[in-house]
Amino acid sequence: MSEIEAQVANLSLKETKPKEAKPKKAKGGEGATSSLAEPPAFIEHRNRIFDELFQKQKEEIAQKPREKIAITLADGSEREGLSWETTPMDIAKSISMSLAKALVIAKVDGVLWDTLRPFEASAKLELLDFENEEAKKVFWHSSAHVLGEACELHYGCHLCHGPPLKDEAGFFYDFGTEEGSDRKALPSDFASLESLANKAIKEKQPFERLEMTKEDLLRMFEYNKYKVHMINEHVPDGTSTTVYRCGPLIDLCRGPHVPNTSSINSFAVLKNSASYFLGDASNDSLQRIYGVSFPDKKQMTQYKKFLEEAAKRDHRKIGFQQELFFFHELSPGSAFFLPHGTRIYNTLVNFIRAKYWQRGFEEVMTPNMFNVKLWEQSGHLQNYEENMFDLKVDKEKFALKPMNCPGHCLMFGQRDRSYRELPIRFADFGVLHRNEASGALSGLTRVRRFQQDDAHIFCRHDQVGEEIKGALDFLQDVYGVFGFTFELKLSTRPDKFLGEVSVWDRAEAQLEQALNEFGTKWEFNRGDGAFYGPKIDITIRDALNRAHQCATIQLDFQLPLRFKLQYRAPSSTNDEQTGVASDFQQPVIIHRAILGSVERMIAILMENFAGKWPFWLSPRQIMVIPIDKNIYDYAAQVQNSLHEAGFYADVDLSGDKRDKKIRNAEIAQYNFICVVGAEEREEVSVNVRCRDDVESKARGNTVPLASFISQLHSIKDSKTMVSRLLN
Repeated sequence: MSEIEAQVANLSLKETKPKEAKPKKAKGGEGATSSLAEPPAFIEHRNRIFDELFQKQKEEIAQKPREKIAITLADGSEREGLSWETTPMDIAKSISMSLAKALVIAKVDGVLWDTLRPFEASAKLELLDFENEEAKKVFWHSSAHVLGEACELHYGCHLCHGPPLKDEAGFFYDFGTEEGSDRKALPSDFASLESLANKAIKEKQPFERLEMTKEDLLRMFEYNKYKVHMINEHVPDGTSTTVYRCGPLIDLCRGPHVPNTSSINSFAVLKNSASYFLGDASNDSLQRIYGVSFPDKKQMTQYKKFLEEAAKRDHRKIGFQQELFFFHELSPGSAFFLPHGTRIYNTLVNFIRAKYWQRGFEEVMTPNMFNVKLWEQSGHLQNYEENMFDLKVDKEKFALKPMNCPGHCLMFGQRDRSYRELPIRFADFGVLHRNEASGALSGLTRVRRFQQDDAHIFCRHDQVGEEIKGALDFLQDVYGVFGFTFELKLSTRPDKFLGEVSVWDRAEAQLEQALNEFGTKWEFNRGDGAFYGPKIDITIRDALNRAHQCATIQLDFQLPLRFKLQYRAPSSTNDEQTGVASDFQQPVIIHRAILGSVERMIAILMENFAGKWPFWLSPRQIMVIPIDKNIYDYAAQVQNSLHEAGFYADVDLSGDKRDKKIRNAEIAQYNFICVVGAEEREEVSVNVRCRDDVESKARGNTVPLASFISQLHSIKDSKTMVSRLLN
């Protein structure tokens, strides 16, 4: 059973209602009662410290001067309030009660802010409901606290880490059990956990924020070695951070959170798994429980239906059924592509290769293994070493390459370059290896061995705008073929950056102009650029409206510096970086990929098409079916003609009856089924049933073989998503 199917199996389209949250014994599993006979002693210990410090905080806030402040709303209107008293929730209620009811979180001067936390001064205010992406993450983070509360009461465990999921709906919580305990989370525990969570929701437990010193934090969480590690690692001496309380749970957390647990109208536990503390297999093994929640029960029903559809489309399931790929324990995270899977792989690569030819890219090949001195020079070793596979060669340390850019820098720098040569566009399908944690591996979407449609453009500063426009056009060209819609964000200079502000400003202006001229809606993601250059983030949407980030367009000012790359400029041209006249200047590198990982893109396409591959990409294009043994020779002749014409054609010479053969071919998702008999042999024709044309499935259309082959070429070349023959 696949992971998504397991989630669906644990869910019912009947909603679990809070009123059914009466503690009860769950079926199956040792100790699977709703909660422990006695709550863990650390709960009382935490509460005692919290109550003491929370009272002091309330007294300190009470002493703050109340001054009139102006709250500016998103539409420019203003509301009057008092510092240290008026809250975002107060403002929402003054506008409408329906707005207040839907409110998940606030943004005060661009910073996420608890809706019940008072303003400290005049500020700009945004009120965010569940439709906002940031609000969704806050909502699921708050729900993770509810799950954490249920886990503590059910298992008596020590909580570790409980965030919202990064790229999908929901959240998880990791926890460890007492030393010497072999207690593990089981699916049979889910009903009890949901019962405890729904009890917390029904109690409308408020989320209370408390700022604490490092010393007090260590005292509060002294029983929990995971929290102690986090405090020592992330809270500098002499500083403070926050905890939040809801019901009996107090957790180390920056927040913010929803006002109280009643905002969560629908809650479900989805699955469990194992994990490692800090993602390191040498650390403690932890239990992980996943959940999902919504402010509306209808949304939960829709999500469950989405999970059911996603389970049908799971690429691991389709890959097995269609014999496309598999994994083996002797090489975890590295896919074995079977013949039919390799057909898809090669078709995608050749599709991009043809685009490279049209767009002036030069394909190159670089080594798979480099001395780590290369990665020291590029800066990857300092920041990425744990994700690299290293090995000893001639008493020197080498590593398998996890990316292509440093190798391309060596290529650019291996001889003198002139400004007349630029832009130079290197493209590379070289094999990459990244040492992903075993727990993170997931089918083709997260692997250790993969290839990318990786390219690096070396250009002058004045060429950046045109190259970005070309990259965006390339993006639209490829994604348009797959039927993907996409969203664009311009990520600008972060607080910590390298280079001159003036160079960044110019580069960002060029990117902004290119995006405006491209004509697709985009938005700023201010301050989220890489330290070495601004970037354009691209998110595609598949048939289930799931978001995937595959493509990248990234400017890089840093690698040319590290590798001392330069080109000969026209005499006495001012250097773009320094403004000083120079005969040599440094190029800009544009990192660019469209498919991203070919493996991951195949998984996305498999699920997007639900295994019904469009003809040009299909590994099974035509099945030839003879109506009896007397036609076997002609059927083989048809199959051979189609093969010689460049198509993937098979012939079914089994002993099954005709209708059974047709059904088998339909299940295997052949695009066309050609039934041939004596009449077709006489006419040198084929009776064609088309998968994408319902009317042709009943009787088929008889077409001369030569005409059929000609139409197939047209369909293949057009790369249409729907394959139909002309009448």
